[in-house]
Amino acid sequence: MKNAVNCGLVMLLCMFSLFFVQPDLPYVLAFLCALILCSADLFLEEDRTYTAGCLVFFTAAVFVPAIRYFYPAVCYGLFRRRLYIPAAISIALYLILCLVHGQISSLFVCLDLFGFAVCFLLASISRERDSLQDTLRRTMDDSTERDLLLTEKNRTLMEKQDYEIYTATLRERNRIAREIHDNVGHLLSRSILLAGAAQTVNRDEALSPTLDSLDQTLNAAMDNIRSSVHDLRDDAVNLDEAVRSLIDDFTFCPVTYCYDAGRVIPRDVKYSFISITKEALSNIMRHSNASKASVTVREHPALYQLCIEDNGTEVRKGNRNGGMGLANMKERTDKLHGTIHISAENGFRILVTIPKKGD
Repeated sequence: MKNAVNCGLVMLLCMFSLFFVQPDLPYVLAFLCALILCSADLFLEEDRTYTAGCLVFFTAAVFVPAIRYFYPAVCYGLFRRRLYIPAAISIALYLILCLVHGQISSLFVCLDLFGFAVCFLLASISRERDSLQDTLRRTMDDSTERDLLLTEKNRTLMEKQDYEIYTATLRERNRIAREIHDNVGHLLSRSILLAGAAQTVNRDEALSPTLDSLDQTLNAAMDNIRSSVHDLRDDAVNLDEAVRSLIDDFTFCPVTYCYDAGRVIPRDVKYSFISITKEALSNIMRHSNASKASVTVREHPALYQLCIEDNGTEVRKGNRNGGMGLANMKERTDKLHGTIHISAENGFRILVTIPKKGD
């Protein structure tokens, strides 16, 4: 669009020749030919074809002198394309024709030379503008690509954190299952065998109901333990124990912990609260001068809440309101259609609210 405006301005400048000549048929033909070449400059990408058309136009001025009036308009495209040799040929041919046809006033010649200078200046500005636009476009593309890469890396990092939580939970689950199987299971098996032996050697009818009841109870207990061992699932992750373990490992300052939620909590909510708590405690240790902190987990009828705050009054090594850690918290919360509120007044506070599904 800018090139079209520049061509229009140069054509308007060339139209000042009407103050010196009459608009006869050759003048109109010259105007139309110049207009065609200016339009071709906007849409034709091949330089050779455009240069050939311009040279034919310049040469035609030998037979149609009115064409000279529109030399600057056609030279604009040559200057814009950095075709300086054809442009220099056109200027030299223009001066030669002016000397051969001496009826043109010196004022008009100066006006055309001024037109050549204006064309060169507009073409230089146009090239610089196009170069800046290309640089801006490449910068935006590179920025978008980096954002996509960072988003992908961030997603991979969160998946890795979830996997680490899952792996730790799986190890703990297997440990509990082994302890139940090796200790309680063996003791119950031994008790069942002893109860069976007692039933076999028993001769007292009064003890038979008691021994039968004992055998049934022991077998029921064994069935329940076997079911518990084999039915341990990912849902068995205990949010209370996981958060309490993070707090126990946190030695920077005392932490007050309050858990007011049930055991049946969606897996994604558990993992998000565990990761957010871990990141928040890490931020307190790295960036805060707090002397105490608190972690609160609550379950409401329609939502789950996690509140982490400290009494820090200063921020060390950067701003706690920004960074990849808090961006991860926000992304995890958004993924669960929740909200996160971060405040730095009277200490640092993070409040995460996640709605229950179906509410």
